[in-house]
Amino acid sequence: MNGANDRPAAAGTRRRRVALAGAGYIADWHAKCLASVSGVELVAVCDPALSRAEALCAKFGVARAYGSLDAMLGAEKLDAVHILAPPDRHFEAARAVIEAGAGAFLEKPMCDRAADCEELARLAAERGVRLGVGHNFLFSEPYERLRRDLHSGLLGRIDQITITWNRFLPQAAHGPFDIWMLRDPRNIMLETGSHLVGQMLDLAGEPEELEARAGDAVELPTGRRFYRRWQVSAMKSHTTVELRFSFVPGFGEYNLHVRGSLAAATADLERNTYTLARYHASDPDFENYKMVAEQAKSLKQHARRTLARYVLSKMHLEKRGTAYGESIARAMDAFYAAGDLDERVDGLFGARVIRVCAQIGARAKLPETVAPKPMPAPPQTAAEPRVEPRVEARVEARIEPRILVLGGTGFIGKELVRQLIAAGRGVRLLVRSAASLPEAMYAQVDCRTGDLMRREDLVRAMEGVECVVHLARSNVKTWTDYRRFEIETTRQVAECALETGVQRFVYAGTIDSYYAGRGAGTITEATPLDPRIASRNLYARAKAASEELLLRMHRERRLPLVIVRPGIVIGRGGSPFHWGVGMWWHEAICQTWGAGTSKLPLVLVEDVARGLMAAMERPGIEGRSFNLVADPCLSAQEYLDELDRAGGMRLERHAMPILRFYLTDLFKWMVKVAVRHPERRLPSYRDWESRTARAHFDCTAAKTALGWQPESRRDAMARRGIAEPFRDFMA
Repeated sequence: MNGANDRPAAAGTRRRRVALAGAGYIADWHAKCLASVSGVELVAVCDPALSRAEALCAKFGVARAYGSLDAMLGAEKLDAVHILAPPDRHFEAARAVIEAGAGAFLEKPMCDRAADCEELARLAAERGVRLGVGHNFLFSEPYERLRRDLHSGLLGRIDQITITWNRFLPQAAHGPFDIWMLRDPRNIMLETGSHLVGQMLDLAGEPEELEARAGDAVELPTGRRFYRRWQVSAMKSHTTVELRFSFVPGFGEYNLHVRGSLAAATADLERNTYTLARYHASDPDFENYKMVAEQAKSLKQHARRTLARYVLSKMHLEKRGTAYGESIARAMDAFYAAGDLDERVDGLFGARVIRVCAQIGARAKLPETVAPKPMPAPPQTAAEPRVEPRVEARVEARIEPRILVLGGTGFIGKELVRQLIAAGRGVRLLVRSAASLPEAMYAQVDCRTGDLMRREDLVRAMEGVECVVHLARSNVKTWTDYRRFEIETTRQVAECALETGVQRFVYAGTIDSYYAGRGAGTITEATPLDPRIASRNLYARAKAASEELLLRMHRERRLPLVIVRPGIVIGRGGSPFHWGVGMWWHEAICQTWGAGTSKLPLVLVEDVARGLMAAMERPGIEGRSFNLVADPCLSAQEYLDELDRAGGMRLERHAMPILRFYLTDLFKWMVKVAVRHPERRLPSYRDWESRTARAHFDCTAAKTALGWQPESRRDAMARRGIAEPFRDFMA
């Protein structure tokens, strides 16, 4: 890339060649935003999981995917690389990029140690390449307006700065628990704290006094603690600064409030608004009116502009999309702009941020952290040897595993593993990460790391196994990805089961593959899946396609298949805000599917696990399917009543006509057609109407053939399926 003072390429010259190192969640945003940055071209992506890099390349039309950074740097002539790996890998990755003669743009936090940040800055200056950090919230529109007013003197002498981050952190509640952010309780101040610390340094400078407190600790399955509330107090000359963090469930807030001698300003980054309160030459009562009227006008203008941007982005007329995407793109604009590098993205500023974040962690005086439970190494590339001495040693000390559970770290999977262990059965898991398993459970299973997309991982995991339970599902959005990551993966798992001589293959489908709307009547295992499944939602369609594929393998190749289709699964370990009940908005508002008066096909997760165990063991049931649904006892409205009672609250609820959902979907489809969106599938009224769950499920076959007796008493269902999970979820 050009040096810090070089001009961008003139019109007609080549665009700067940019690559991404990492293909996780944030890589989507970088790829999308780079398309709107002048003078750059995304030419390559690398990730240790090559399939993820290939998927990202296919999605954004990128030419080449690589399985390692070294391979990409050796094959490509690059001007810059965006480092999107976990923070503890930033230093080595950025150093390799800089030594290869390219600029480095690191996702925040810059590194996990200030000394490493400073070393990268020194190395970049020595090599004459640019080093930047993506402190995107320093470039959001409300923040930039506040910053401009502060530095212009409009606010006067600054007395107080208060920055509030109240956002639920789902990883701390549901995992994965072995991510870098949760490996040490202080890391959250580097990961999330860097946003607020960056704003404090930008507005007030480095503090002269600093105090920090952390509280409300919870113990994670890894044995580590996570502190869910932090408060930081700082002083800089005549300015006090308060940083407040809460990571528990609740109303989402991220805002900055600055009080000066002449005015006060609030930048709400959660809702993308900015208000300025200042004095007027008026009688105090009229002045208050003018002040509030001005703020209301400003809020309306911002709200309309934000909504317009959202609508235009959906019509592909606004490349940067949401306010969040805009902030990321503007940080990239600053990095790739000609002239001196904006201090907010400069590597030296990033080092200052990390230094203060580390001070906050130290000043909190947290107890020494315990060593985490050992985890299997992450999956290696095909070219690397696979060595798992710790796992093998552990296997020798416990029951020989005869059951392989795929998806064993999920909601149903963990309950199944729990019951298998209690029954004295030897269990093996194939997982990307075992950190979401409770420590007591982890110590009693043979846990192998691997990827369902890799045949060799599957074959190795199935060695010596008699039964495979396939609960794994992919979190994808397009039919192309469902075919690749759901249907094709299921086919590969079944092929490996046949190859290794597995004696029973249990597959978890879904009752969503049935039509359950008006006129559906009674559904049994003899009821065919929705004959118009092609018009249904992609998940139901993919599950049905997987079932069809497996049944064909059973008929033609004698795959020892048993299919189970759980209903709306509730209970311990799951969220009580279940989308089988209705559409949830921020866990505060529920729009029920229709009137919400039909009895729902609910089932406790413990009962699903018992059904799965029976499907694994009962002889002579190969080729059959079983629906796992309890006798009906609660409607959606009654479910919400029980949830209100459990939480001592009153959720906002709306009985939404199915036609409203359908018409909204139809409008979105018309917009997609107008802009030629690649995923412009015609909406299906039948699909929306099926969510009303008007059908009655008769599970006599499961009760008879499997000896299955689910809990169907209303009081027990409400207590074990709603109240107890709610208390656990909100704890």
